[in-house]
This record gives sequence, structure tokens and C-alpha cells, in this order.
Amino acid sequence: MAKKEIALLKKQIDKLEAKEFDLEAWKKYTIILLARIFGDKTEKIRQIERIEYDFSSWSLRDTTGASAYLESCKKLGQKILEASIDELENFGVPEHNDEENAFYQLIISSLEDELKGLQVKEIKSLLTSTEKREKILEDIQERLLSYGPDVAATVLAGILTDQIFIRELGK
Repeated sequence: MAKKEIALLKKQIDKLEAKEFDLEAWKKYTIILLARIFGDKTEKIRQIERIEYDFSSWSLRDTTGASAYLESCKKLGQKILEASIDELENFGVPEHNDEENAFYQLIISSLEDELKGLQVKEIKSLLTSTEKREKILEDIQERLLSYGPDVAATVLAGILTDQIFIRELGK
């Protein structure tokens, strides 16, 4: 049974009611937990990342709307964690493919070495898209080309050299 994992997620739900609640800090901590439990590419992480507090001028002027909006963010976070707990109770902790995860991290690391933060975020979003493979491939190619003519080749070279280096360490 996934007792430890469930207990951690329940603590995160409890933190939603803290007097000094910080949505961004809560999201980061929750993402770390979900990645550890369900893997880096789980839909749960994308859902948590999409929770955004509205800092527009309208919401800041409307004192009743601002607190209601924050409450809806908290409620959404709570529902995502409750669904995660239900999944753990019914199916247990999922197994992770460490080799696949390591390769994914290698790709992300190479992208981070060559791209700006927003660009990495765009590519990560495309990599985790639910679109068809062909559409994702087309979108990534288009995006990488828009970053400059040599970016794709530099990223690929980084991935290949890192892979060779990792293989050499294993010998």
C-alpha cells in the first residue's frame, strides 16, 4: 500500500488552508511530490502547473473576486490531489521506467543548456502534449527552427555527447 505517499499528499491538501498560503510555493512542492510518486511526465503535474492566480488589474481591484479566485485555485489543487490519492489507494504506486526518465532528463538538460527559459518551457509543453505524435514532431521542429538555424543541431550534439559520456562512465 502507498501509505507514505498518501500521507504526503494529504499534508499538501492541509497546507491549502494555511493562514500564510503561498500558491506558487505550494505548487512547486506539490510538483516535486507528484514527480517522485507518479513520474515526471504525469498529467497531474501539468494540471498543477496550469493553476494560475489572476494578477490582472480587474481581479486586484475587486476584493471579493480576488479571494474567490484564490479559493478556486485551492479547490482545483485539492481535487487533483484527491484524485491522486484515489489512484494510489486503488492501484498502488506506479512503477517508473528509470532508463526512459534518465533519457528524458538528458534531453531537457541539453535543451536548458542551449535555450532560454521560456523556450525550454515551450518545448516541454510540446513534449508532454496529448496531440498525435506527428503533430508534436511538426510543432517541435517548427519551434526549434524559430529559435535559430543552428539550435536543433547544437541541442542534438549535446544529447549525443552526453549520452557517450554517460556510456563511458558505465564502463
